[in-house]
Amino acid sequence: MALALEDVLIGSRATRWAWKPLLRRYLTASWAPLRMRPGRAAFTAVLRQMGVYLHVPFCRRPCGYCPYNRVTYDAALHETFEQAAHREIDLVAAAMAEARRHAGAPPPAITSLYVGGGTPTIVPESLARLLAHAGEAFGPPEDVGVELHPAAADDPCLDVLARSGVTMVSVGVESLSDRLLRLIGRSHDAATAHQTLRRVVARAFATVSVDLMFALPTQTLDELDKTLEGVLALGVDQISCYPIFAFPFTELGRRMRLRQIRRPPAALIREMLDLIRRRAGQFGLVQNAVWSFGRPRRKKFTSTTRHHYLGIGPSAASMMPGQFRVNTFSIDEYAAALSNRLPTALVMPVGRQLEMTYWLYWRAYEMRIPRAGFRETFGEELESVFGSLMATLERLGMTRLENDVYCLTEKSAYWIHRVQNEYALNYINHLWGQCRREAWPQVVRL
Repeated sequence: MALALEDVLIGSRATRWAWKPLLRRYLTASWAPLRMRPGRAAFTAVLRQMGVYLHVPFCRRPCGYCPYNRVTYDAALHETFEQAAHREIDLVAAAMAEARRHAGAPPPAITSLYVGGGTPTIVPESLARLLAHAGEAFGPPEDVGVELHPAAADDPCLDVLARSGVTMVSVGVESLSDRLLRLIGRSHDAATAHQTLRRVVARAFATVSVDLMFALPTQTLDELDKTLEGVLALGVDQISCYPIFAFPFTELGRRMRLRQIRRPPAALIREMLDLIRRRAGQFGLVQNAVWSFGRPRRKKFTSTTRHHYLGIGPSAASMMPGQFRVNTFSIDEYAAALSNRLPTALVMPVGRQLEMTYWLYWRAYEMRIPRAGFRETFGEELESVFGSLMATLERLGMTRLENDVYCLTEKSAYWIHRVQNEYALNYINHLWGQCRREAWPQVVRL
């Protein structure tokens, strides 16, 4: 009964119409919906640190469920992409250097360089060139993380990554059930995934993470359990487990004729998440984000939790002080724009309240909200802005204050993600869906 009530209160369109505007008003100090429009990229010198994201939008065989911007690999189009990405790196680096010169400011520390896709290693030597160029242009990153497809991570590829300074990798295993891999259209089988993981774990990467999917159609608890044990027994440092979501703009969504995002049943997510938590704990991994479990004292592999980051590549987003922006999704239009300007398709001003909310969003996702971090970033106390929210979460047993850090409890992890997703998944659906249809949209309402 509780789960049915949850789906009614959180998941139904009618109730979302009632509570989402109230939550938006509290978190952003505005009743108005967020809108992204065409505009120019803004650069500021007031930036102590940032991450860099590089998007490589190519796959040998794109998966039908995947919402990320990617196309089937074509050698000529990939060459066009690489040359354009080098050009974007040069233009952005020059603009940032000019902003610093006017302000007399030092360059920001680069906390991470993360590469996603698509299949980032589809042409390993190309990736190596882009990594080297980004490091030279923006400064050496503390860590370099790359997503790996099990079928695009042979020993020569891993050698290239090692020579390029890659410190962390995440392998998109998804499942060790051949039946389920065929069902979701993955281009590798369980044996390939297992062999790839063995090779990757044997290398000297600081962190080896594995992406797994659960709540797949017809997936049983036993199938999930066998995948968990098979992956964890190899000694990986982290697992990130995500329920499958069907987006209307994906190939899967179009086949299903979806008009809105389809989520798995809440009860199934809860049951499988409990199993994941138990199995991870048995192998020494602790929950370090809503859907992730890692080995203590190992660095966490994540692409999404930097407060400020710079995106390079088609569809890459950037979060800079005062502005959120997204590049055009079209590879041809991306390359054409870079003949004389940056490929920014849409921008959105980010006021102080919205930036604070963004910071809180990702700290909650990490299940740790440091009061000192908020103070250092914004120059005021967390409770002066979100005091009533934090007090409510404490009363509900969803957080506890330990050593100046609000720690989210297991009880809160599911609920916070559920509420977050009502925004995050719909943001993805509206923004990415429209940007896949139009290279240069005029407005996107989030």
